[in-house]
Amino acid sequence: MKAIQIPEAGKLEVVNIEKPEIAADEVLLKINYVGFCGSDLNTFRGFNPMVKLPVIPGHEIGATIEAVGKDVPENLKPGMVVTVNPYTNCGGCASCRAGQPNACEHNETLGVQRNGAMREFLALPWQKVIPADGISPRDCAMIEPMSVGFHAVNRAQVTEKDYVCVFGCGMIGMGAIVAASLRGATVIAVDIDDEKLEIAKSVGAKYGVNSKTEDLHDTLRKYTEGFGPTVCIEAVGNPFTYRSAVEEVSFAGRIVYIGYAKEDISFTTKLFVQKELTIRGSRNAMPEDFEAVIGRIQGGFNVEPFITKVVKPEEALDAMQQWNAAPGKVFRILVQL
Repeated sequence: MKAIQIPEAGKLEVVNIEKPEIAADEVLLKINYVGFCGSDLNTFRGFNPMVKLPVIPGHEIGATIEAVGKDVPENLKPGMVVTVNPYTNCGGCASCRAGQPNACEHNETLGVQRNGAMREFLALPWQKVIPADGISPRDCAMIEPMSVGFHAVNRAQVTEKDYVCVFGCGMIGMGAIVAASLRGATVIAVDIDDEKLEIAKSVGAKYGVNSKTEDLHDTLRKYTEGFGPTVCIEAVGNPFTYRSAVEEVSFAGRIVYIGYAKEDISFTTKLFVQKELTIRGSRNAMPEDFEAVIGRIQGGFNVEPFITKVVKPEEALDAMQQWNAAPGKVFRILVQL
């Protein structure tokens, strides 16, 4: 069967591999669509420290059940449209024992620490298969990245009383914007691209701030009654936005970091104590985050603005090179298998 592989930094190729056989507790998926995400771009660039090369990328999945093993529950049947929880959890580490399997110390995400879903067929334990009734296989590929943003909003304990500033209007940040707006919060999107800010406002942000052309501090104060945002969610992984979250959040505010910074960052640490901040990391997503996104899409939420283009496997290298040249202009590139 056909698969896409990144053998080394700067290279991407279509290869042929064997079609998998399923065990008694596994489901065989016909992969329909897979999204290229930021981790795949970093793998292509050689900037992903967690990846093991060569690797088949892809963990944002829209698929159809092809076959099921004899021990798979009856609610999973051939022909069903599904997405996938792409993370593993060991069950015994501190995170798993604390009820946070999304942050498992020994997690292996599809397409990063193990081969991913950019192939025609994929066999997985049935527990990782998530039915998505009424959603197209294409749109199912958008569920996982939105779930990561939803999880960050859960980590921030957002309520309708909050002013939520989301740094970064990429796919993950957009998920956080949607989730925070659903909770009734006043959402402020921050980015350096006006087109992305307009899309952010169309999916739930009340305000958009271009931090390249506007005074970030003064504008945030204007939109938050002079206090600053009560919640800052960082979805970029940039030293400027990492520090800005601490500087701009209100006293007694909450900060959630999703983005991975590529370098060490220095902070004015007195603000941690002076403001009595709550600072949290947010990694991957929990099953309830997937369920919340599925419910939102089933309810009519349109993911079309987030799909930059759909390509065939033979076009994937060209698409990745274009994304590498202009990363700020892409939400999601989907590969149709």
